[in-house]
Amino acid sequence: MPGVREVPVELTVNGTTRSAVVPARTLLVHFLRDHLGLTGTHVGCDTTQCGACTVALDGVAVKSCTVLAAQADGCAVTTIEGLAAADGTLHPVQQAFRDEHALQCGYCTPGMVMAVRQLIEDQPSPTEDQVRHALDGNICRCTGYQNIVAAALRAAHGTADGTTPGENGTAPGENGGRA
Repeated sequence: MPGVREVPVELTVNGTTRSAVVPARTLLVHFLRDHLGLTGTHVGCDTTQCGACTVALDGVAVKSCTVLAAQADGCAVTTIEGLAAADGTLHPVQQAFRDEHALQCGYCTPGMVMAVRQLIEDQPSPTEDQVRHALDGNICRCTGYQNIVAAALRAAHGTADGTTPGENGTAPGENGGRA
């Protein structure tokens, strides 16, 4: 675009160095989606209210609709696409979301997973209240959050009710005693 200042950016995204020249006002979320084709990071509001765009920037969960791509220059970014292992094995938080059916339409899911990943990194054994507080900046319009909270607790503790497997009278691998 004539008259639009462009800047070079180089990021390590999901372990791969990626670079481009982009308009200086390009948001990180648009860089990831439009320039790199990583569409798992969703645009929900562009105002930091919904959390659908949450990624890890140098290991810290951020809403990528509030970060310019130029601000992330030189940083490491992990998106939802970068959580699973190279062999396709899901990250424990992704697996817990699957096991607990913690999604409906799926639009908020990448941001929720990234937020829960950060919570467990910061607080390896969160309570239900801590999970709910950590998800306060992420909006889901479908689920009512119960299964999302259960998934976070399963990822952290191994069960959906926050106990260790076998502690609550269930066998390891059972769904927290729920049908």
